[in-house]
Amino acid sequence: MMKLSIAGILAAATLAASAATGSAVELPPNDYPTNARADYVFACMQANGQNRIALDKCSCSIDAIAALLPYADYEAAETIMSVRQKGGESVSMFNSFAPLLEKVKNLKRAQVEAELRCF
Repeated sequence: MMKLSIAGILAAATLAASAATGSAVELPPNDYPTNARADYVFACMQANGQNRIALDKCSCSIDAIAALLPYADYEAAETIMSVRQKGGESVSMFNSFAPLLEKVKNLKRAQVEAELRCF
């Protein structure tokens, strides 16, 4: 079984974030890459239905989130939430470290605002 360390997880998250943003063309802070928008819409449609109405609402939702939250913050919060799902002692920091909790809260606030605007 592979043992996870907090330092290793943070290093991997930082590397992933820098690789994703290290493209040849610099994007404005709120310009999310197409694949990130598509991932969000696919997941949203899984929860809300596989139809045109859900597609429109889910697309509106990620656009609203992008207007409220820079992509780097969105990506960090998504990474934190993904790591938290693993559970266990090695990820306990992700459930209690205030700066990480704030990133997740900011994403959740943006999601609530997007839901109010689009659904």
